[in-house]
Amino acid sequence: MRHLSSHPDAYGVFASQCAAGSQGSAKGCATVAIKDCLDIEGLVTRCGSRALADAAPAKAHSDVVANLIAAGCRILGKTKMHELAYGMTGINAFEGTPLNPHFPDRIPGGSSSGSAAAVAASLVDFAIGTDTGGSIRQPAICCGVIGFKPTFGRVSRKGALPVQSSLDCIGPFARTVGMIEQAMGAIDRTFQAEIFEGPLRLARLGMDGEIEPRMAEAMLAVRTDGDGAIKDIELPLLDAAFKAGMTIIARETLLANIALLERPELLGEDVRKRLEGARNATDADMAEAENVRVRFTADIDALLERFDVLMTPALPLPPPRLSEASDPAKVLTLTRYLRPFNLSGHPALVLPARTVDGLPSGIQLVAAKGADARLIAIARRLVEDNPIFQTKE
Repeated sequence: MRHLSSHPDAYGVFASQCAAGSQGSAKGCATVAIKDCLDIEGLVTRCGSRALADAAPAKAHSDVVANLIAAGCRILGKTKMHELAYGMTGINAFEGTPLNPHFPDRIPGGSSSGSAAAVAASLVDFAIGTDTGGSIRQPAICCGVIGFKPTFGRVSRKGALPVQSSLDCIGPFARTVGMIEQAMGAIDRTFQAEIFEGPLRLARLGMDGEIEPRMAEAMLAVRTDGDGAIKDIELPLLDAAFKAGMTIIARETLLANIALLERPELLGEDVRKRLEGARNATDADMAEAENVRVRFTADIDALLERFDVLMTPALPLPPPRLSEASDPAKVLTLTRYLRPFNLSGHPALVLPARTVDGLPSGIQLVAAKGADARLIAIARRLVEDNPIFQTKE
């Protein structure tokens, strides 16, 4: 592997650049960007933080990087991210914030900001991110690309930071469903693409007053072909699952990074405050969060015995402008529909769309655990049948 000095790119997505894997130009040699919380041999895994800037370079590739290279992919570099993967805006005062290519006045989303922006800017064929509470799916929608969170545990996290997580999944961003399939085949050797045939049974989350109406346009516009059916359903534990996910990520992120609080001046202000606030999560809070995890997971498992997929909006409100990113009211609820499925561990994919006034929006699709290939096949069919989605094969 050749290590190259980091240099500015048009959208500011790369934290460092390298040349790893296939160096040929043969057809099928996909170019890839890697979120900087995944080890690439010889490079420092900084996780977007000044506190880790002087860490020792990785001694080996993470499993996902090794698999990509074995599959013939060419890795171009490591992408910027929200510091320590603990934020939703993608804003990073230390490394700089990637520009959202299609919506430059809006946040790129987080925490996998650079990976989403790299794909949106067509700098790579696909990119790899991590998703602990929506950190692939939310920036995917912010930047207008597809993002996929696999079933929890499906893709190896060896060589990822944080080392331990009960929520985090590694997954791809791409501009087309076909490239999502190709990416999954590269990072998970057990993955086999499928074709979905027959009528589609689709559960659609009923709306409440917590979503801006225009952010539900894409979901309400979806139609199934032939004998397919869409039925509105309720998820009584959705908001409890969101809160439980927030509790668990707070405790787990604090445990992973508690040593960094010994030098708080090296941390960004937003992340430092969140880590300090995470100390307030009690053992009783954790016990209640785990109780909600069990109950919510059971509800989703039961629902997906009756339906092929669950469909929700992707976001409850438009991604905030960069000037609004410090406003909690504009940020805290962005992952309302996404975070609960980190808690439950189900695979989830987002398809981008635009509101009637041109803002980033879309839908989320959730399938049974282990049905990753089927979920992607259903997404392909919905893209083919519904012109509202921006992706084209």
